Amino acid sequence: MIIEEITMTEFAEGLNRTRTVLIPFGATEEHGEHLPLSTDTLHAAEVGRKLAEKRAIFIAPAVPYGVCRSSSAHPGTISISTETLKSLAMDIVASLYRQGMRQFVLLTGHAGGTHTSALIDAGECLLERFADIRIAVLTEYMLASTEGRAIIETAGDSHAGEIETSRILHSHPHLVKGSGKREFPTFPSGILVRNKRNFWPGGVWGDPTLASAEKGARLETLVVEALDRLVTQLEEIEGY
Repeated sequence: MIIEEITMTEFAEGLNRTRTVLIPFGATEEHGEHLPLSTDTLHAAEVGRKLAEKRAIFIAPAVPYGVCRSSSAHPGTISISTETLKSLAMDIVASLYRQGMRQFVLLTGHAGGTHTSALIDAGECLLERFADIRIAVLTEYMLASTEGRAIIETAGDSHAGEIETSRILHSHPHLVKGSGKREFPTFPSGILVRNKRNFWPGGVWGDPTLASAEKGARLETLVVEALDRLVTQLEEIEGY
């Protein structure tokens, strides 16, 4: 059940089938010269839609902004603060809780460490605030890289590389502009830098030249299957 596409009557009826909701979090962030700024949001929203075809679950509207530090100097990146992201996540969950939801999956297509930590922090606060909720926080990339390890050829592939380019070639091929170039950032270990583009000029972390729509289709299927198993575990887990 895609929340933004159903009526209030259908929402109320849906609560008789499930009290579980997936909230896709994304980002508006550079993804090299070949992928759209909405790549992370598209990943999370797309697998949410595919999951809703497999089981009874609500899919909330995607949040298209995230904490983007490493890419903050690249054209097109719009970053919000960790405080804003945490507050937004908590407000969305609290509102859905008042509507009757009890299981929450915060799925982020943006896998930045600071961004993900803010969502985890929000989740921990929500566990203390509401005694009867269950909550999961995970990155879409974590599922894709783990489940698809036999498919991915690039060691350490991450941002706008083989994985993400394959995914967009499959789900939104009309948004891919060229093939991109292999690149890995050269950030100095442990040192914070102001002009991050000096150490990551092209905004790619991996090898998009090895991407294909066929790989993207296989990765998407694996991600949806893994997500399906996780939701089942979340709904059935004991000793929570």
